[in-house]
Amino acid sequence: MRVLAVVIAVQLVGCTSSRPVVVSSGAAAVAGAHADVRDAAGTPLGRLAFAPTATGVRIHGVLQGLPPGTHGLHVHAVGECVAPFTSAGPHFNPSNVPHGLATPQGGHAGDLPNIVVGSDGRVVVDVSGRATLEGANTLLDADGAAIVVHAAADDERTDPAGNAGARIACGVITR
Repeated sequence: MRVLAVVIAVQLVGCTSSRPVVVSSGAAAVAGAHADVRDAAGTPLGRLAFAPTATGVRIHGVLQGLPPGTHGLHVHAVGECVAPFTSAGPHFNPSNVPHGLATPQGGHAGDLPNIVVGSDGRVVVDVSGRATLEGANTLLDADGAAIVVHAAADDERTDPAGNAGARIACGVITR
C-alpha cells in the first residue's frame, strides 16, 4: 500500500489540473455519503457515514444524546428532515415489498437492524442495508433519502414501519 501511495504522489507532482483526481484500483470508484443527524429541537446528535458494499451500503458512526434503549433505524424515501420528520416520507422501498427484516421477502431496502443506545445516550452505529449509493436502489435519487431514528424498537415484521413509534431524529443523506 505504501508503494502505491508513493507512486501516486510522484505522478501527481507537477499536475496543474484543477479537476479532482480519482484514484481507483481498477473497479469503478463510488464515493460515499453521510447524514448529519439531529433531534426534533435541531440539536446535532452526530454524523453517520454511508459506504458502498458488494450488497448495498454500510452505515457507521456515533450518535449521542438519544434516549437509552432499543430504537428502530430506517432509511426513509425523501431527503427532508422537518420535525416531526414525517417530511422524510415512508421507508425507502423501491421493490414495494412488505416491511421487516424477519419477513420472507427480507423487508424494505430501507429496513435496518435496531440500535441499542446506552444509559449515557450514546450508540455506535455499524449496520448494513440493501439500499445503494448508485444504480437501481440508490439513496441519492432526485428527492434524496433520510435516515431516521424511531422512539421504539422495530418488531421487524409489522407493515409499514414495525411499530417503531415516533420519529425522534433524522438526517438527510448527502454526498
